Amino acid sequence: MPIDLLLSGRNTDVGGLPVSRVLPQAKRRFVGPFVFVDHMGPATMQPDHALDVRPHPHIGLATVTYLFAGAIVHRDSTGCVQRIEPGDVNWMTAGRGIVHSERTPDDMRKQAVAVHGVQTWVALPLEHEDAEPSFMHCAARDLPLIEQPGATLRIVAGHALGKRSPVSVLSDTLYCALEMQAGGAIEIPEEHAERAILVAHGAVEIDGQAAEAGELAVLAAGDARIVATQPARLMLLGGASLGERFLWWNFVASSRERIEAAKAQWSAYTPSGGSRQFPPVPGETEFIPLPAH
Repeated sequence: MPIDLLLSGRNTDVGGLPVSRVLPQAKRRFVGPFVFVDHMGPATMQPDHALDVRPHPHIGLATVTYLFAGAIVHRDSTGCVQRIEPGDVNWMTAGRGIVHSERTPDDMRKQAVAVHGVQTWVALPLEHEDAEPSFMHCAARDLPLIEQPGATLRIVAGHALGKRSPVSVLSDTLYCALEMQAGGAIEIPEEHAERAILVAHGAVEIDGQAAEAGELAVLAAGDARIVATQPARLMLLGGASLGERFLWWNFVASSRERIEAAKAQWSAYTPSGGSRQFPPVPGETEFIPLPAH
């Protein structure tokens, strides 16, 4: 069977934006290095109801934001301030510890704004868990495109179909955005150990099996042929598995001890001085407290 597992997300809210959390789940925790997938929207943020995700910490992962619609301003504890728009890539490597916020740009707060996108977390290899925190922005125009009749594939990170993204990754990674017209088709070769397709919009058939908007289709071994039965937006993700990881709140680590140490450090955080592990975010005076559970 071309689809090994078909998953639907769990609806939640992040900073005022409705999201569907499709990974992790009890049936499938990881796909390659991807340990977390949030499908954001599609939604319309009304005037004076902006996206405001206050400063919060991460360890042991890279966060990846990719938008189909809308805009977000990213600020982090390295001093980076970056606006992200549709087709761009924000790749933030937390390493030993980083703090960041995500907010609607000031110039869009007085208008209704469509927001649609995907945020993923990519676990770091063991040798990079304590890496220096960093941030990379890559504009849409700099990402490789593969165009076929009725289908366009943009390589967001890693490599696919003979081309490689300029975004720096630390393990074998597959991450692509696909736009397909109704009736369009594309062949996905078996060049990565693990693969999945998130249907962000529309509907497709994968070797004859249907997958609809909001579903994550984890692929079985072998090549796969995707045919759009409606105009569709997809995210193709996967790569080499990095082994067991522990997830708690915003932390990803190879041991529970690392999680507990990060929890203690975030409990000591202040917006003005940060803490030993988590520096403050310049220009931010708020933060999300450590959850009770």
